[in-house]
Amino acid sequence: DKFVFEGFLPVKKGRQTRLKLLAEETRTVIFYESTHRLIKTLTQFVEFFDENRQVSVSRELTKLYEETIRGTAKEVSEYYTNKPPKGEIVIIVAGRK
Repeated sequence: DKFVFEGFLPVKKGRQTRLKLLAEETRTVIFYESTHRLIKTLTQFVEFFDENRQVSVSRELTKLYEETIRGTAKEVSEYYTNKPPKGEIVIIVAGRK
């Protein structure tokens, strides 16, 4: 019932440190991400958060081509590896149980 908005993750310096901290977060975490970094970010979620953590990736919210893909971090990462994304991206990650 609670969430935290992170916005964009650091591009380089501090990214892994931030992901390690967020992996312990029990609240739902919301991110923005660019299309060219989405696959890298999802791969890092599998690595730092756990491949079975529930993730939702939504793109083009409130627009004609709106799309939301839900599943485990691994499933969503595999989906976007095979189908490169376009548009504005919002990622929602379930908190640690």
